[in-house]
Amino acid sequence: MADKYIIQGKRALKGEVQISGSKNAALGIIAAAMVVDGPSVIENLPQIQDIKVLLEICQELGAEIDWINGNTIRLDPTTINTHQAISEKVSKIRGSYYLLGSFLGKFRKVSLLMPGGCDFGARPIDLHIKGFQALGGGNMSDENGVISIEANQLKGAGVFLDTVSVGATINIMLAAVKAEGVTVINNAAKEPHIVDVANFLNTMGADIRGAGTDVIKITGRPVLEANRSYTIIPDQIEAGTYMIMAAITHGDLTCTNLIPKHMEPLTAKLIEMGAMVQEGDDSIRVALLPNDHLKAVSFKTMPYPGFPTDLQPQTTTLLTAAQGTGRMIESVWENRFQYIEQLQAMGANIVTSGKLAVVQGSPLKGATVFARDLRAGAAMVTAGLAAEGETTVTNVYAIQRGYENFIEKLQAVGADIKVG
Repeated sequence: MADKYIIQGKRALKGEVQISGSKNAALGIIAAAMVVDGPSVIENLPQIQDIKVLLEICQELGAEIDWINGNTIRLDPTTINTHQAISEKVSKIRGSYYLLGSFLGKFRKVSLLMPGGCDFGARPIDLHIKGFQALGGGNMSDENGVISIEANQLKGAGVFLDTVSVGATINIMLAAVKAEGVTVINNAAKEPHIVDVANFLNTMGADIRGAGTDVIKITGRPVLEANRSYTIIPDQIEAGTYMIMAAITHGDLTCTNLIPKHMEPLTAKLIEMGAMVQEGDDSIRVALLPNDHLKAVSFKTMPYPGFPTDLQPQTTTLLTAAQGTGRMIESVWENRFQYIEQLQAMGANIVTSGKLAVVQGSPLKGATVFARDLRAGAAMVTAGLAAEGETTVTNVYAIQRGYENFIEKLQAVGADIKVG
């Protein structure tokens, strides 16, 4: 596995990039496939580290997984032989916590080693637990990092999420899908991958309505027969990353196999900054002429349909190439500006205060920088593509967690990037 990326900057990216399946949707859908009562075929699965690790966890738990081709699997959960997911691999990725809802729904009990993932502040699962308890998961313990929950029976209930939470929304859906009666999630998250998980479960025989709105209604079904195939939606964050790279390198990129509506929060801002954006039925072209200049604007991350926090580091990097003073307000996660010092090492003029970053446009110069987490790592590559000279990005495992064929896709559109 690669240790570092070496980038020669100032190359305009031009051509076409095909967007892979959504990482966030795939993690939820794999967990959802574990709760159904038969095999399912999952298509457009991204070949990335987080997915590989979650599938290995599922196999260790007894599920049978067959690769039909590079991006399609057949997952059979009928051979699962335990409700305990406590191997070290479980702690490596955040998405493994969806097995809490999946196994609680399937077995009425679950034990899970608390998962990891990107480190940018506290991400408690109290809202998940609140939802499970409302459904009847009252017997809970937390010992040595292992959460155990047991329910004598699961009954539908009303659940109000105090704050909008993607993870809690999906986990409660997974637990409720086989509960007796009707569950209503109020103040639910609306992200596209929540809709995708709900659509997958409905395809397998569930009854979920309202996904994509702030009220989701789940009528429990005792059996979800599965035996069907489902195609995962394109990855909006991957698409957004390449769109930003097109603008910062004064390039001309067309991203294909995406859903333009999912990109509207970014598309509107790129246009506001002065980039040319053209939408097709399933594609978006982003271009910036060599002599054109980006204009600094203000951003604020918000739950969908607001501006996505997972594009915040890449967009803050984009602001370094804009004329004037831009602002980024991070309202979703605490401590998500930890990567800023890496950009400052490249010459970025950025001042942070709490959840605010003020960015004064200034040229970037190549340096050796560290990928603190998945999206910060993508931001470092974005900076390297725009910088004068050579940039070395280390800890690239963090990037490989979420971007399929990252180097190959960039090289194909003109980036001078190689594995070191």
